[in-house]
Amino acid sequence: MLENLREWLDMRVFEVIRSRTSVIREINRKYAKPRIEMTRGVKIALLFLRLYLIFLVSVLGYAFVLRATGRA
Repeated sequence: MLENLREWLDMRVFEVIRSRTSVIREINRKYAKPRIEMTRGVKIALLFLRLYLIFLVSVLGYAFVLRATGRA
């Protein structure tokens, strides 16, 4: 009986996850292509922001590794 309940719960959980991911895929398809034109300045600013975000995440990861290993 416990096995059947576990299988039922597994199926239900996967069904919920599948339905949520299908909604996300639909939204991604809808907004895959931008509807507005971006100027060169906007593209450069967005590129700079992406690089800055990557830099910040790298620094955060480095600090985490230092603290996790006890070196800081």
